[in-house]
Amino acid sequence: MKLVLLPLLVVLVLLLLQQPCFIGVGATPENPLVSSPTISPFSQISSIMPAHSPGIEEVSPTPKHQMGSHKRILVALIVACTILGAIILSLLILCVYHFKFSHKRLKKRSSQNYDGEKGLRLNPFVGRFHSTSLVGKNGSVLLMDYKILEKATDNFLESNILGEGGFGRVYKAQLEDNLIVAVKKLDCTSQDAETEFQNEVNLLRRIQHPNVISLLGCSSQGDERFIVYELMQNGSLETQLHGPSHGSALTWHMRMKIALDTARGLEYLHEHCNPSVIHRDMKSSNILLDANFNAKLSDFGLAVADGTQNKNSIKLSGTLGYVAPEYLLDGKLTDKSDVYAFGVVLLELLLGRRPVEKLAPAQCQSIVTWAMPQLTDRSKLPNIVDAVIKDTMDLKHLYQVAAVAVLCVQPEPSYRPLITDVLHSLVPLVPVELGGTLRITA
Repeated sequence: MKLVLLPLLVVLVLLLLQQPCFIGVGATPENPLVSSPTISPFSQISSIMPAHSPGIEEVSPTPKHQMGSHKRILVALIVACTILGAIILSLLILCVYHFKFSHKRLKKRSSQNYDGEKGLRLNPFVGRFHSTSLVGKNGSVLLMDYKILEKATDNFLESNILGEGGFGRVYKAQLEDNLIVAVKKLDCTSQDAETEFQNEVNLLRRIQHPNVISLLGCSSQGDERFIVYELMQNGSLETQLHGPSHGSALTWHMRMKIALDTARGLEYLHEHCNPSVIHRDMKSSNILLDANFNAKLSDFGLAVADGTQNKNSIKLSGTLGYVAPEYLLDGKLTDKSDVYAFGVVLLELLLGRRPVEKLAPAQCQSIVTWAMPQLTDRSKLPNIVDAVIKDTMDLKHLYQVAAVAVLCVQPEPSYRPLITDVLHSLVPLVPVELGGTLRITA
């Protein structure tokens, strides 16, 4: 502002210094400023004094060209003052606007930072650790200190192992205030493991749904990567069905609830995520159960966000017994690939059998191949149902579930239903108190 005003002040000073200074103006006919003939006291004094008093010069009448210069100076001053006032006013408006804009931008940025971390702040342990939050385009993830995880797992004690996957193990960890979480430890010496780690973190930090596992944080130490999840007290569906208890804790209604929860999670990935997500590794070991047997999808290392890659050129991955035929044979990946895998899980819930069983050392049989002829025969179907739930359900409901499973595992993808249609067919089979409603409850 000072730089703008300085040149104007210099110009005004120069204009004033170039003009003569007048003591008085004589009363002459040419001088329009003196119009009254009245004699003033000053004129009486001057008449008494000699005509040529020493030290005082006679003031001559003001010429017309001097009057013109006076007017020009006056006009110049008015114009200069107007311009100066306009500049000052503009600068004031600019300052006020800049202040308001900066304040709004700072407020918006603070709001965005809070919104980006709001999901994490809802988690009970966020803010307790001296960690940083990595904020991405669609969400944030807490970067935890490795020493915290090392202490929480008793230096990754073997007795704290909850499960094991292709690239590492999952440990039970106790954080501050007795908060129990699950920590997946990945050996990322291979590029595939590193890619899966990054893929899972990037996807889960933008996904929030009651039937999808919650990402709480991550960490790294050398070639090892760590992902922290909410703890699911009842482990995986695979452990419940095929572990020591052999499904004894899972009643018919509980199994239908797990199937409905799983369908809800898949529908969210397929229909409500933008871009849509194909899980690509849908199986019973990746369906986790909390203390109330609410089911949540987990392990998104192989998941594909539709539109980010050419799905026809994706490296073949998955688990034998769950992989859809068109993907296994031709590499064609669609959301119907997840529907096929869901059908296999539904058969596991219904029959209590593993997706692939060995008949001989070099011979295996899939649950689909074995069950398909009997699923469509109402006289045989009750005899192949899991012994734990046999004769505990309405036969109409049993036939309906079998029909849904048969449609999901059709060899031709176009014959399989959308996961939304599957969800709607399962809702009437689940009691309302267990979530048998179209409305999702957190």
